[in-house]
Amino acid sequence: MIHASPLPDVEIPELSLPAYVLARAAELGDKPAIIDGPTGRTLTYSQLADAVARLAGGLVARGFGPDDVLAVMAPNVPEYAVLFHGAAMAGATVTTVNPTYTANEVHHQLTDSGASLLVTIPMFLDVATAGAEGTGVTDIFVLGDATDAAASVTDLFGEPLAAAVEVDSIRDVVALPYSSGTTGLSKGVMLSHHNLIANVAQVLGASGLDESDVVIAVLPFFHIYGMQVLMNAGLRAGATIVTMPRFDLEQFLQLHQQHGVTRSFVAPPIVVALAKHPIVDQYDLSDVKQVFSGAAPLSAELAHEAADRLGCEVVQGYGMTELSPVSHLTVEGGFKPGSVGVTAPNTETRIVDPLTGDELGIDEDGEVWVRGPQVMLGYLNNDKATAETLDDDGWLHTGDIGHVDADGHLFVVDRLKELIKFKGFQVPPAELEALLLTHPAVADAAVIGLPDEESGEIPVGYVVLRPGVEADPSDIQSFVAGQVAHYKQVRVLNIVDEIPKSASGKILRRVLRDQAAED
Repeated sequence: MIHASPLPDVEIPELSLPAYVLARAAELGDKPAIIDGPTGRTLTYSQLADAVARLAGGLVARGFGPDDVLAVMAPNVPEYAVLFHGAAMAGATVTTVNPTYTANEVHHQLTDSGASLLVTIPMFLDVATAGAEGTGVTDIFVLGDATDAAASVTDLFGEPLAAAVEVDSIRDVVALPYSSGTTGLSKGVMLSHHNLIANVAQVLGASGLDESDVVIAVLPFFHIYGMQVLMNAGLRAGATIVTMPRFDLEQFLQLHQQHGVTRSFVAPPIVVALAKHPIVDQYDLSDVKQVFSGAAPLSAELAHEAADRLGCEVVQGYGMTELSPVSHLTVEGGFKPGSVGVTAPNTETRIVDPLTGDELGIDEDGEVWVRGPQVMLGYLNNDKATAETLDDDGWLHTGDIGHVDADGHLFVVDRLKELIKFKGFQVPPAELEALLLTHPAVADAAVIGLPDEESGEIPVGYVVLRPGVEADPSDIQSFVAGQVAHYKQVRVLNIVDEIPKSASGKILRRVLRDQAAED
């Protein structure tokens, strides 16, 4: 069966992305649009719109526009929105580069995307320069003063462009983020103006985010979650966005208190800190009305623990880069423990048996398929991967396992490709991770499958203990064993200093597997 959204459809205008996102800039005028958290440096809506128009004008003047690609390799700073929307206003494409990439990873993305201009910050210039060697990048610019190796980004600005370069909103690619994937090289996800506008409209239509809100932006803008839900949706709503270039728990809490943050968009590791870290009690978080978690599964127990401590809703949504990114979200007051919410407006969901291709019914686990205006155009230069993910009827095969209940709420069990096969039984690592996090000694956890001659694979756990707490691994294993079927038991448990995570908060299971292989 097809699960339609219970929410009313939203209007998706045929505009360029900057025209849509910054439509209210003149009206909002001197209201702070983006505040740099560490320094307090502020761009008002008027200043932001002016800077975007001047960058677009400068790019067009140098012949940069449609079919050209600007690479941005920077942390969350106010100028990120200027770069992104300035290039988009010029009709160009923006590829957002993870600043923690190695030179080889940067090189792959610059080569694959066809970027010709690269903007970074002095801290990342050496890696950016090394990564750009042998690519199509002709010029590198830095935010701030010029160096011997790069000109200042101010050199790109010119006379303000009066109106956005005309684009085909449905077909023209405006953003080219790269999906991390679990194997192989990352893939460029082609997202049109229409894709991103649709998803911003969907998020705003369901979330209640508006100009009264103050949003903390610690999740990186280079990642689709930060790019869309924080930067673009926040600006379209007329909210004030407080940026953080990197996560620091104490600064994160201090900025909440200082700016009266009302909505905190985070990933599960930050929810863990909010629920468990003692320093949280030292700060006034009373203005926070909702914590919204995404990028990875959040257990019902952890959501409840954080909600009880903070005195606000702690909810989650679901999506992926290929979905711009949101396909499911929790509406205000509609939280259901363990659910990632309901299907977004203008969107449909199917649950399909991954082995037979048969459509499944209510409460039956299968692969989640999604169809809607936010679904990507495809993967850049990779028709094979596109065909494997996006079918002829427009359904995107997510690779995630889940079910829809009688109320239309989606419950994601795990990644299809991350399921552990123990003696023929499927073991979802996220379920075990959620259980481990309920142990009073555990601050963070991850579970992977490792090869085993007898069983095929065995579940192996990694835990970080809470500060000042000691625990015996066997006791933690027994704690889990008492709550799961025999085949789901954690067969080996390792106590570690940290769980490797991506910038968006996803557990890097491949890193743990590589480490285990080396031991």
